[in-house]
Amino acid sequence: MQKNVTVIDHPLIQHKLTIMRRKETPSALFRQLLREISQLMGYELMRDLPVEQVEIETPLQKMMAPQLQGHDPCIVSILRAGNGFIDGLLDLVPTAAVGFIGLFRDPETLRPVEYYLKLPQHMDNRPVMVVDPMLATGYSAIEAVKRIKSEGAKDIRFLCLVAAPEGIEAFQKHHPDTQLFVASIDDSLNAKSYIVPGLGDAGDRIFGTK
Repeated sequence: MQKNVTVIDHPLIQHKLTIMRRKETPSALFRQLLREISQLMGYELMRDLPVEQVEIETPLQKMMAPQLQGHDPCIVSILRAGNGFIDGLLDLVPTAAVGFIGLFRDPETLRPVEYYLKLPQHMDNRPVMVVDPMLATGYSAIEAVKRIKSEGAKDIRFLCLVAAPEGIEAFQKHHPDTQLFVASIDDSLNAKSYIVPGLGDAGDRIFGTK
């Protein structure tokens, strides 16, 4: 197991991922399952969020109780496929802020080019969850986390469904301090830099644009 990589192998996650991988699974079901998996993975992703003790009053008495510390967490979606994670994670943390980073892949260099960025304030005092269903070459993830760090973020976790070993290696080379959470580490990349066996183009399958 690679350092700073957590494979979340809960049976329900693996079962739902299997359904998502099937080529005959329609977009509506694919989206529903991604929302469900994002909730299940989100519990593990946020296991060590910082908390503080505050005084509250129950119907019976006063007590000290834990609540999330500092500014609310931030979810950053790598457009467009990362949007499939947002609703499920917001179900867990409705007060989370949501940011977006848009990157397209240059067809010649295969490197990501930023075309959109919108992040909340106080990034330096928020746990940041960067989401994208696939970690293939790792180029988009590397650039996204680099850009988010430039805005002051320090506590960053990256969440994806399926990762290729090549993408993990590249990501860790550039961001050894960022924890990766994945549901599956697949075999490899093919000649077109798609993860195999994978699940196809996640964006197309989420939005029905294939």
